[in-house]
Amino acid sequence: MSGNERDRLRELLDAVLDGADAGEPRTLAQMAGDAYTSPYHFNRLLSRGAGEPPVAMRRRVMLERAAWQLQHGGTVTDAAWAAGYESVEGFSRAYAKAFGHPPSTAAVSHWLPAPNGIHFHPPESLWVDSQERVLSPLTEQLVMHDLDDTRALLDLAKGLPAEVLTQVRLAGHEVLDWDGPEESLAQVLEATVWAKECWVASIEGLSMPVRSRTDSIVALVERHEAVAARWLAVVRDIERRGAWEDRLIDALCEPPESFQIGSVVAHVLTYAAHRRLLVRMMLRMAGVEVDRGDPIEWLRARRGEVPTV
Repeated sequence: MSGNERDRLRELLDAVLDGADAGEPRTLAQMAGDAYTSPYHFNRLLSRGAGEPPVAMRRRVMLERAAWQLQHGGTVTDAAWAAGYESVEGFSRAYAKAFGHPPSTAAVSHWLPAPNGIHFHPPESLWVDSQERVLSPLTEQLVMHDLDDTRALLDLAKGLPAEVLTQVRLAGHEVLDWDGPEESLAQVLEATVWAKECWVASIEGLSMPVRSRTDSIVALVERHEAVAARWLAVVRDIERRGAWEDRLIDALCEPPESFQIGSVVAHVLTYAAHRRLLVRMMLRMAGVEVDRGDPIEWLRARRGEVPTV
């Protein structure tokens, strides 16, 4: 890229990010006007030069700034206004969609995946360029569908009486022998959350977490929200470093074992999908209506698409 091209890209980026510190809402037309070009050409030039449309870039960077503020004691309301949102509800939906958990749960990293390495960098609005690799669309969809679907099932289970949650429906059933019995709804849901807690601890090099075989769905929701953020950050970090072929020495095993990191992620997603289907089967056995858990339907709903007949 020539010096003139770099300078022009810098001008375009400045037009996108101007006023982000103050949380000023800016339209595509306003950005394009500052760059002395039409909205059509501004969108095309930025998308080609930075690999990301200007409106999407500004929204992402301001969400990163909000995540950093929340990490450092800011309130959800203040972060919402500073990010240019008209309501806390709208901000919370956008934040949860981007980070995989609500703003009430602290983000492990305030950076979101970016195709260009341009991020919010505290304490001022500095924009840094890295050799970042982002999740492939397939990996992103698999991971996010698993997290969203698990949370949806937990939310559905919250409204059920304790006797429905703890009733033995598959006597003697085990998904994996080292995880113990999964005979009831509560046990399968707890094992779904526990699996991520274990593997995240292994990948992060932490001690084996203490397992709480609780039947409380409220407690499981809290555990899921906490581990979901860490799991998403771990998978994104693996992708960013191109570390899918790396080996994980799992000292939590006795004796320690070596695993290819890509196979670990595949293992977690495979058994999470199996357990989510088990939960649906048990819910139907209890007379509870539940959807199919189809990732096609999930993605359509996430994008606001109406399925064709």
